[in-house]
Amino acid sequence: MTTRPLDPHSVNAEAWHAYGDHHLRRSTVLPELERFDWGLRGHGPGAEILGELTGRRVLDVGCGPARHAAHLVRAYGASVDAVDSSPTQYERALARYGSLGGLHLIRADAVEHLGTAEPYDVVYSVNALPYIDPRRLLPALSAAIRPGGTLCFAVLHTNSRGDGPSSVVESRPEILRLAGGEDVTVRMWVLAQELWTDLLGEHGLRVEGVDVLDAPEEGNHASYRIFRVTRPVRVSSRPRTNRGPVPHAAIGVGAILYGPRGLLLGRHRRGTWELPGGTVEPGESLEETVVRELREETGIEADTADVHLLGTLLDDADGVVRMTVATQVTAWRGEPSDQPDERVGDWRWFSLDRLPENLFVCSAQGLTAWRPTLPIDHTPAHFTPYAASVARGERPNGNQR
Repeated sequence: MTTRPLDPHSVNAEAWHAYGDHHLRRSTVLPELERFDWGLRGHGPGAEILGELTGRRVLDVGCGPARHAAHLVRAYGASVDAVDSSPTQYERALARYGSLGGLHLIRADAVEHLGTAEPYDVVYSVNALPYIDPRRLLPALSAAIRPGGTLCFAVLHTNSRGDGPSSVVESRPEILRLAGGEDVTVRMWVLAQELWTDLLGEHGLRVEGVDVLDAPEEGNHASYRIFRVTRPVRVSSRPRTNRGPVPHAAIGVGAILYGPRGLLLGRHRRGTWELPGGTVEPGESLEETVVRELREETGIEADTADVHLLGTLLDDADGVVRMTVATQVTAWRGEPSDQPDERVGDWRWFSLDRLPENLFVCSAQGLTAWRPTLPIDHTPAHFTPYAASVARGERPNGNQR
C-alpha cells in the first residue's frame, strides 16, 4: 500500500505544532524585544519600515509567541491583531501576553482570517510567509490591505548551506532546528526576489524596496530579503516601446472582456499586463480584428455582433502618432488559455479593485476610457467616443455563453 504524501500545509502545521510543544515542555522564556528584529538578532532595519503605527489597524501574520506584536503595542501604542494557526504557539503567546491591552491574539489559519477580517493599514510577517503557498496567500493579503496600506515581510533567500532561491513557485524541504539538537522538516517557498516581485504585482501590490539581510556569522550562508510593499491607491502603467509601427499596423484594438469572474488580462513577455488585442490586418473590419485576436491570443471565440466599439484613443511614441480603438466584447465562448507562439499569455480574471501593477499603457488608456473612475495612472491620450457605444460602455456586465 502506497502512503500518500502530506501536502505542504499539513506538513508545516504539524511541524509548528511540534515546535511549540517542544518549547512548552522546556518552559522556554524568550527575552522581551528591545528593538523590532526581523530575524537575525538585531541586524537590519527595525519597526521604522512599517511606517506610522499609532491609531492604525496592524496585523502580525504567523506571530508565534507574539513577541513582535507585544513590542509594537508597548513601544508604539499600536493596536495589533496577531494570528497563528499552531495551537501550541498560540498557547505560548496567550500565557505570556493574554492580558496585554491593545493586543488581540487569534488562533486561526492566516488565509481564512484575512478573508473575514476588516482591512488593515499595516500587515507584517517575520519569516512566516514562506511557509504558506503564495498562490493561496497573496489574493487574501491583497484584499485585506487598505489602498495606501503597507505590507512588510521577511523571507528566506539562501539557506545556511548556501542553497539559493527557486525561480518557480514550488515549495521545498528545509530544516527547522529545535533547541537540544532535534530537527523538524518543513516545506518552504524559497523564491527569487524577482519572482516575489512579480507575484505581488499580479495581485495589485507594489514593491517599494527590498532589504538584504545576511547572517553575520562566518560560514553561515543564510540570507534573507525584507520586502517593503504597498497596496497603491492607483495602479501604474508602462509606456509603449519607442519603435515605430510597421506600415500596416498604424491602428490597433484592445478588447475588454468583463464578466462575473472579473476582467481578462494577459502578461506580455516584457512583463506588462494587457487586454487581448492587436493590430488590424489589411481587409479587416475592427470587429473582425477583435474576433481574430481573441482566438489567436486566448483561444476564446466571439461573434462580431458582440463586439462594441467604444471609441478611438490617440497618443504618440517619439513623435509617431499611434491609434487604438477601445472595444468591449459582451459575450464569448470558451476559456482563455496560452496559445503557441503568442507574446501574451498567462490569462487571468482580475477584480476591478485588484488590478495588477504594470498595465500596458494602451490597455490602461482603454480601461479608463471605458470606466473613467478606475484608479489607473497612464500617459494622456485623446479619446473620441463613438456615440452609439457610449451607453453600452456604461453597462460592463459581459457574460460567457
